[in-house]
Amino acid sequence: MLFWIIVMLIFLGVEAATVGLVSIWFAFGACAALIATALGAKFVLQIVIFLAVSGLSLLALKPFAKRALQVRKKPTNADRVLGVICPVTEDIDNIAGTGAVTAEGKTWTARSLTGVNIPAGEYVRVDSIQGVKLIVEPAARTADAE
Repeated sequence: MLFWIIVMLIFLGVEAATVGLVSIWFAFGACAALIATALGAKFVLQIVIFLAVSGLSLLALKPFAKRALQVRKKPTNADRVLGVICPVTEDIDNIAGTGAVTAEGKTWTARSLTGVNIPAGEYVRVDSIQGVKLIVEPAARTADAE
């Protein structure tokens, strides 16, 4: 009986450490084997029950768990500024935490991707968005710039 309690605790510990539904199935199997032990089942039958319940719970519940754990990215209209070349309207200085650009007709707080200061009047390409800040890198002014 103690064996299955230890096995179950190990699988639950691994599950708690990974948080990805990696070993919970085997914890279910160990719990079923523990119940079989309490009912007087022989060790070979306990192993069979452990394997069967672990396998069945994995097959039955994994698809539901996979869907529940999927990160759903919600696109926003802000995504349309990615790759846009736009003018710097306020000097970009990551250390001072200052900087702004105008992209798609709106003024955005901006930070430099590489950490290099970018003076107002230069043009940058939007690399990514972090919260409400655009992460930008220097770019040559082109015909498609605002």
